[in-house]
Amino acid sequence: RKGGVSHMSIIGGSDGPTAVFIAGKLGMDWLNVFGLIFVILLLIPNIVYAIKFKGKKNLCTNKFMNILEQIGRYGCMFLMIFNIGIVESGFPSINAFIIYLVGNTVLMLSYWIIWMLYFNKQTYREQMALAVIPTGIFLLSGITMLHYFLIIFAVIFGIGHIYVTSRNKVC
Repeated sequence: RKGGVSHMSIIGGSDGPTAVFIAGKLGMDWLNVFGLIFVILLLIPNIVYAIKFKGKKNLCTNKFMNILEQIGRYGCMFLMIFNIGIVESGFPSINAFIIYLVGNTVLMLSYWIIWMLYFNKQTYREQMALAVIPTGIFLLSGITMLHYFLIIFAVIFGIGHIYVTSRNKVC
């Protein structure tokens, strides 16, 4: 409470009427529920792939790029889910939230459709799309939420993930 007025930080640090309209009174200002849902939806096909293709070897021998990819990946997932209160402003407007929700939904649907195609027949084109789309989701989220750490980690992830994926090219 600040000055007798209840202050609540909701969805990526956003506050005021926009946040209340978007999220209602969640009472969990440290958690981005939408980000959690998007991360879970990103992970499901990857887990299925890991189970279906156990023991598939990473052909990328560049340790720096492999580490860069993992730092970016886990940083993005963490920042999509948890509001840490540092360099994150939240949605500046309802339009930014709509772009976040609609854009990420379209990207996620594309991601799942491409995964279905990839499970059926593995091609380099789909493989690269599966590297680029999550990067797009993380970037769109960071930009629309004015979350600068997420943007930085999304760029790190994109560079690492696209590089590593290109080194694991399927024929």
